[in-house]
This record gives sequence, C-alpha cells and structure tokens, in this order.
Amino acid sequence: MSIWAIGDLQGCYDATQRLLEKIRFDPAADTLWFCGDLVNRGGQSLETLRLVHSLRERSIVVLGNHDLSLLAVGERAPAEKRKVNPDLQRVVFAEDSAELLDWLRRQKLVHADRRLGWMMVHAGLAPQWTTRDAEQYAAEVEQQLRGDGYRGLLRNMYGDKPNWSTGLRGHDRWRAIINWFTRARYCTPRGRIAIEEKGAPGTQAAGLYPWHEAPGRVERDLKIVCGHWSTLGLTLTQGIHAIDTGAVWGGRLTALQLDSEELRVLQVPGRDVSAIPPHLRKE
Repeated sequence: MSIWAIGDLQGCYDATQRLLEKIRFDPAADTLWFCGDLVNRGGQSLETLRLVHSLRERSIVVLGNHDLSLLAVGERAPAEKRKVNPDLQRVVFAEDSAELLDWLRRQKLVHADRRLGWMMVHAGLAPQWTTRDAEQYAAEVEQQLRGDGYRGLLRNMYGDKPNWSTGLRGHDRWRAIINWFTRARYCTPRGRIAIEEKGAPGTQAAGLYPWHEAPGRVERDLKIVCGHWSTLGLTLTQGIHAIDTGAVWGGRLTALQLDSEELRVLQVPGRDVSAIPPHLRKE
C-alpha cells in the first residue's frame, strides 16, 4: 500500500495516466492525494475530472482556484457559460456535468492526516495559522460549499481583499480564507497576500516573502504538501513540499510518496506545448 500526493493536473489527462502508470497505482491498495487544480488550460479537463471522480474511493482532493472557478461557471446561465474557454465548456455542457460538479464542490480545502504526519493544501497558509487553525477555517468554507449557501459563496468569492483578520465575518471572511488556501504565493510578515506576484523567488517586490518563509510564522506540527506555484518548481524544504512542476506549461507532472521513510519523487513529462502560441504558454 502506498500514498502518493500528485501536483496540479490542470486538465492534462494523458500526463495523469502516464504518472499513474509510472507509480504503478493499484486502486485496490493505494491512495492518491490530489493537490487541487484538476481542471483548466490542459485541453482535457473533462476527461481528467471524470478520471479523478472514478477514483474517488481511493483518493483525497483539495480544491484549487481553478476548481472553484469551474464551480462558479457551472452556476451561470448557458449564454454566460459559452463565454469561457472551450476546455471548461466541455465540462459544464457535458451530460454528466451535474454529477461531476456536485461531487467537486463537496471536496476539501485542507486535508490533514496526523497519523501520517502530513497536511495538504492547494496554495498556502497564513503565517499566523497553525494546522489546527487551518482545519477550522477550511471547515467554515466547506460547510458553505456543501450547504444551501454555496451559490452565494461562489458569487462572492472573487476579489483580492480583504486581508485576513479573525474579526472578519460572512463572505469577506470566507473570501479571505479561500484566497489563502487557493491563491497565495507571496505575503508580508503580517500576512497580507500579494496575489499579483507570481514569479520565482527573487523576482518579488521588496518586503514580500514566500508564504512558507515569512518571518514570524508559527511552527507547524505537520509537513505540508501543496501545488499552485509552478514557477517555484519542485521544492522540498522547511516542512514544505511544493509539487506543481508546470505540467500544463510543458514541464513535468510530479508524484511524491507520503508514506515512505525517504522522500520518493516520480515524474513524467507534462503536456506537449510545441503547438501552443507563445503568448499562451505562461501563467
């Protein structure tokens, strides 16, 4: 039995199948942790979503920003749905769209396994959040997504503000939580996210730090595996294991074994981007 965390799929079905073959995934015994962003940009989002849905008894999924955006698109009128890119249109107009999206919105924002010693999140945690805090805040949003208020949440989740504060309430609070879990890369030591900064470390503005290196951050009792930040590359350090290695941009798709004494990383080539116009090859 093995437990594997897998980086952002982003609709790269062929690469996902190659990776499952490389890790010799056994659905009767193994477990997969998907770090979010199952869909968008890869051209095979429908196939990828169907694949992960078919593996739901043997997998754990946390939501990424692209997954939440898909859920929001799924609630729009048909004319509005036709304005999104063809990859997502295939999902929202598929005959099994309702089943897939209903399953997707019931997935987690954070997953923690204290026996195993790992926590999974798509993007990051605020510097002042312990792992227990993260679980509590994620549960607040998950309750909304799984309940009658999910449409209101999806309509109001967009926006870069407000900054996180324990005093926030309602949609402002949930938006701030979602931004940390699904959009964070850089932040200030006081915990203001710089969502506009997307480059590799060293390219950010003065006073900003990768979220996992922010001065004054709390000590955490679990190792964290995450995705989201393709320009960071494979990063296995300081209790942070970032495994979005840009499969959708022609990089690699990465799996990290979580139940091994030694860090075991397996990769396969990502999407072939040779036919993609240059201006579409970067985030």
